[in-house]
Amino acid sequence: MVESTAAPFDPRALASKLHGLRRVRNQAPTADFALPPNLRQAVDAQNFLAADEAITSNAWKVTVSPDGQAVAAPLHPFVQADSGARIDWQKGIRFEAEIAVRLGKDLPILRDGNYSRADIVGAIAAVYIGAELLVSAIEESGKISFLLFLADRLGNAGYVLGPTVAKSVVDTAGGTPLKVTLNGQSIYDAPAQHPKGDVLTWLFEYANDGLRPASSLKAGDVITTGTLCGAIELLTPGDIEITFGGSAHLRITLA
Repeated sequence: MVESTAAPFDPRALASKLHGLRRVRNQAPTADFALPPNLRQAVDAQNFLAADEAITSNAWKVTVSPDGQAVAAPLHPFVQADSGARIDWQKGIRFEAEIAVRLGKDLPILRDGNYSRADIVGAIAAVYIGAELLVSAIEESGKISFLLFLADRLGNAGYVLGPTVAKSVVDTAGGTPLKVTLNGQSIYDAPAQHPKGDVLTWLFEYANDGLRPASSLKAGDVITTGTLCGAIELLTPGDIEITFGGSAHLRITLA
């Protein structure tokens, strides 16, 4: 019998490589990485990356993998700013206007039964408009290996939490007028549209996932729910202004 000579996957080594690329604002193709063989190893690498980046915020993004597995990643840097914030611009950065929620109570993993949507709404203490910035250390992002992309914090490069809006927005966000300008020029002016229609879809699926960490979805956690305008590449630095529903405003400077 011929024994395999392939080295075992090292999540710490992958995290170190991703951190090095992020630190110098560089990218490498998927072929240059050792790929996580499974979800657990990808999450292990993500945890090591979060440690390398000294992430301490309790802010998260949630989504679902191409095969339907709910996943999460920490948001970093995380800035709370009602009126304005400053985030570093870099080549290839993309922008998403989003709705975020802050939990008012824990959503522990249920051993019997599932959370209803009403349960999720009941656990929400506050709702905000927010902005996610995206740049992956992987040239193809998640197009070739979603597990590698998950290890890279799902491409998050920063998040700005803006002003609160009515809690009812989690039910009415779709179709709400949304305007985004960069240096005074419109880059989005249309009704808000979430990829799943319901902004709570991915949070609902993550809450009902028995594989998520027991430490997840605690009171005080901020969860962003997904883009309302697609992912817009920002070709230049400058000032972004988001207007949601005609009355909620968030200003960001990309330096």
